[in-house]
Amino acid sequence: MSQSIPPSSVNRRIFLAGAVASGASVAGAAVATEASAAVPAGETSFGECPDDKALRTAWKQFCRRLEEAGDRVFNAYNPPKPLHRADGFRFLTQNLGQAFALGYETKDTKFPVIHAFCTPFCKLGGDNADCVYQQAWIDGESVYKISGTRGTVRFLNFTVQGPRPEKQPGTDWPSLHEPFGDVPEANLFGHQLETEWDGSFELYIGGPKRGPNWLPTTSGSRKLFIRQCFDQWSEVPARLRIERVGMTDPRPAPTPQAMVEAMEWAGHFVAGTMDDWPDNPYKYNKAHFLNWVNQFPPDGGDNPTSDRHRGRAITNMSWALAPDEALIIEFDNHDGLWMFTNMGVFFSSMDFLYRPVSYTPSRTKVDSDGKVRLIMCHDDPGYHNWLDTQGLERGDVTYRHFLSDDVAALRTRLVKRSQLADALPPDSVKVTPEERTQQMHERFDGIRQRYSL
Repeated sequence: MSQSIPPSSVNRRIFLAGAVASGASVAGAAVATEASAAVPAGETSFGECPDDKALRTAWKQFCRRLEEAGDRVFNAYNPPKPLHRADGFRFLTQNLGQAFALGYETKDTKFPVIHAFCTPFCKLGGDNADCVYQQAWIDGESVYKISGTRGTVRFLNFTVQGPRPEKQPGTDWPSLHEPFGDVPEANLFGHQLETEWDGSFELYIGGPKRGPNWLPTTSGSRKLFIRQCFDQWSEVPARLRIERVGMTDPRPAPTPQAMVEAMEWAGHFVAGTMDDWPDNPYKYNKAHFLNWVNQFPPDGGDNPTSDRHRGRAITNMSWALAPDEALIIEFDNHDGLWMFTNMGVFFSSMDFLYRPVSYTPSRTKVDSDGKVRLIMCHDDPGYHNWLDTQGLERGDVTYRHFLSDDVAALRTRLVKRSQLADALPPDSVKVTPEERTQQMHERFDGIRQRYSL
C-alpha cells in the first residue's frame, strides 16, 4: 500500500538531490533546508542588504508617479464618457508595459537592442498606423552595425538623434517626454541604402566613414530612430538587428543602482506620457488645434525644419462628432506617399489591426472628379473610404506626406450621417458588408506581417 508523502518532504528530497549532485554534503544540505524552513511566512529580511532602503524608496516613488498618472485619465480634454475613460487607461497601461523595456532592458548603449515602441498593442506620440517605429539607444563614442534585409516597404528612414534640450529649439515650449524631444542629427533614407541582390545590407553608425551605408554620430548622439512606412498590405518590412562593433563580453547583471535609475526613468516616462498627451500638442503648437475643430488649421505644420529632416510634411486636425454626424475630409488626389491616421484624444492611433482607421494611396478610392473623400463617422456608412471613429466622440486625425515639403489643401464638411448620399458624388465607391469584411481581413493579414504576429 502506497504511503502519501508530505509536500515538505518532497521539497526536501528534491533539494537534497540537487545538493548531492552539485557535490555538497547531505548534512550541509539538510541544515540549509531546515534554516530556510525556519523563516516564518510573511517575515521580511528588509534592511539586511545595504541597498534595501534605496530600492524600496525608488519603487515606492515609481508607484506614486504611476498613481498620479492614472488621475490624468480624467483630464478635461478627455470627455467623461465610458469609451473615452477606458481609452485613457488603455493608453496608460500600454505604455506602462514598455516603461522598463525603454528604461532598462534596452538602455545600455554598449549592448544595443532595436525596440519597437509602437505596435498594435502599444502606442504613443501621435503614431502613424501605417508606420513601424523602432529605436535603439546609442552613444557617440561607439560604432554600431545594423544588418538585415531591406524588404519592400515603401518608405524607410534611419535617423541619428542628438541631445534632448529642455525647450523645443527656437521656442519657450518644453520638449516632449522621453524618449522624444531630441534633435535629428543625420539620416539615411531607404532609396539611399545600397543593398545586395537579395536585399541584404549592412549599415554602420558612428566611427570613420564606411562607404554610402554609414551615418555619423557626435558626442551628443543618443538614439537611432527607425521608421518604416507602408502603402500596400503586401509590402514586406525590413528585418533589422543591431550590434556594437567589438562587443566581446556579456552584458553586466543588473545592480541595485541600475534598478534605482531604471525606476526613476520609468516613473518619469509614465508620468510624462500622461502629462504631455494631449496637453503638449494643444498648448505648444502654433496651429492651435482646438480653435479649428473639424477643420485643418491653415498653417498646421509642426516644425518645418525638423520635419524636413524626418522626410515628411505633416498637419493635424482635432475633431468632434455627435452620433448622428459625419465628417467628410476632401482633397485633390496627388502623387507621393500620403497617409491619414485617426487617433483618440491622447494622440495614439486607434485599433488599426481590426478597424479601418488609416488610409494610404493604394487603399483609397478616388472619385471621378479627381478628389479623394474620406468619410469619418461612428458606424459603417457603406462607402469604401470609411474612417472609423471606434465609437469615440472626440479625437485627432493626422495627415502626412513623405519625402515632400508640401501639405495638401485639406477641406472638410460636417454633415448629418443620414445626408451622406446627398453630400457625396453619385459615383463615390460603395462596398457591401461582405466586401468590408474582405477589406478587414486584408488589413489584419497586412498588419500581422509587418509585426510578425
